[in-house]
Amino acid sequence: MRVFCYDTTRRIAHELDFAACREHHLSTSRGAVWKKPTRCQYRYTVACQYKNSKFAYVSAVAVGAGTAVFLVWLWLSRRQKEPRPPKRWRKVGELSDLLCFPVKSLGPVRLSEMTCTQLGLKDGWLRDRTLMVIDLNGKFVTGRQYPRMVQISPSVAGSVLTLKAPGMMSVSVDLARLNGKFRASVWGQSVPASDCGEEVARWLSRFLLQEDAGLRLVYYPLNKPTRKVRKQNQPFPLTEDSDTGAYPDATSYTLENEASIADLNARIEDPVTPLNFRPNFVVKGAEPLEEDSWDWIKIGQVVFRNVKPCTRCIFTTVNPDTGEKHPKIEPLKTLRKYRAITDPELKPYCLDSPVMGIHLGLRSEEGVKVHLGDPVYVGVTEEMPTLTSPP
Repeated sequence: MRVFCYDTTRRIAHELDFAACREHHLSTSRGAVWKKPTRCQYRYTVACQYKNSKFAYVSAVAVGAGTAVFLVWLWLSRRQKEPRPPKRWRKVGELSDLLCFPVKSLGPVRLSEMTCTQLGLKDGWLRDRTLMVIDLNGKFVTGRQYPRMVQISPSVAGSVLTLKAPGMMSVSVDLARLNGKFRASVWGQSVPASDCGEEVARWLSRFLLQEDAGLRLVYYPLNKPTRKVRKQNQPFPLTEDSDTGAYPDATSYTLENEASIADLNARIEDPVTPLNFRPNFVVKGAEPLEEDSWDWIKIGQVVFRNVKPCTRCIFTTVNPDTGEKHPKIEPLKTLRKYRAITDPELKPYCLDSPVMGIHLGLRSEEGVKVHLGDPVYVGVTEEMPTLTSPP
């Protein structure tokens, strides 16, 4: 079995020999999560892999042994950074819910199938978190500041986005007719944006601020991510710049496990649903907290990588139906008791944010669809039994 050691200085996922170290990631109610191995041994296999390499031989003859060694090192480092998906898989469950959040912090759109892209889930003009609300300084605002945002229901027909909210007439904007670009801000990072106009800006301001101005809606005008990995996420070396999406907090995809939510509900008075955690994928059939240890994930025919744990904030305490924060700060308060990150190198970045769910990075070609009911697999090593393998 192989595990990964998080190197905060080099951000390289070193392969560890399980014979020389044991995995200290604990996913039981008694332990913390994502704890680094305390004893590890790096295993380099350059000699074995390249002893008979024709490429290395030709390079050595042509430009000298020094250049050959450099090329070998370069190839190996790239392979470490961009490892290949496993060849064998184990079925762990199936996709029970598929959610797209076209506007950051607003309600979801549920579909039976969606296309996977670098920016996230897509169905025509419907794209995950490619719109967001900003203040007059261009800074993003979310349900953390304005909990009633979750009561706004978006829908997309063709290129037209429509927003509905309690006590309000609906408002629409044609995304295809937007023009002009400027820079907005997400967590201090500059992002491209196109303004959606005065009508929807006034509508949002009236619903959330009870004023005629103060908030605006912007749209992401590109098809690829432009942000770098945030500083607080850099200790997780599997996270790549291509995973940052349009306007999400961290990555383009998140996944929740129904069994983990049920485990949480057994510990709190007022049950929550996966929607409290706003995932794109919900999986049923897995064991509680099993998702923590998944590395490669395959949903239908789409391959993802578990790039980091999903740390949680005050937004989880907002009731997705009423838009009200829980008076006892639940489920966040309980999660902090048994789902905290205690690793000393990660603690300064994660602080007291507990874990529920995982962040995913797309690791297969864009344009492939996922469907409700798709089988969900995790990659297995040769040492692990393959219960079910997809075609």
